[in-house]
Amino acid sequence: MEGDKKELYRLRAAKVLSSLKKRGMDGYYAESREQAIPILLSLIPSGSLVAWGGSITLARDLKFYDILRKGPYKILDRDAAKTPEEVEKVFRESFFADSYLMSSNAISMDGELVNIDGRGNRVAALIYGPRQVLVVAGCNKICPDLDSAIRRAREEAGPPNAERLKMNTPCRQDGACHE
Repeated sequence: MEGDKKELYRLRAAKVLSSLKKRGMDGYYAESREQAIPILLSLIPSGSLVAWGGSITLARDLKFYDILRKGPYKILDRDAAKTPEEVEKVFRESFFADSYLMSSNAISMDGELVNIDGRGNRVAALIYGPRQVLVVAGCNKICPDLDSAIRRAREEAGPPNAERLKMNTPCRQDGACHE
């Protein structure tokens, strides 16, 4: 990453972390994948029951689910489910997880998390259930304010996710999420 962009991300992250703290959430900044993984692992005790919501950030960018599968954890792995009923069971059992991992579609500079969720499982877990929820998001998801965060979720995050998941929603049908 270019030096200027690194410094911009660092400054934005500091503001967001301060805003999250005011909202009762602890935050951490990692400049790279190599820095992010040890931070995440330090937050998940050995032997924990771990679950997650769909996240390209965690699955592809960090390859963190693969790391968890090899670690000393009890995993609720929806990707290993063979039937829709098994997937549903994992979603429900995820509320009892010690640690639940997810990403957000956008985060405002004021620390507001914005999510469009096809099934509602990530948002439900974020609101209530697991002992701790770890939200992992790149600085590319930071938006100046709530309106731009909602716009990012509807225009940049929602449509590709709907396509990837083959959902029958307006996000997939016309490329923009709306009412």
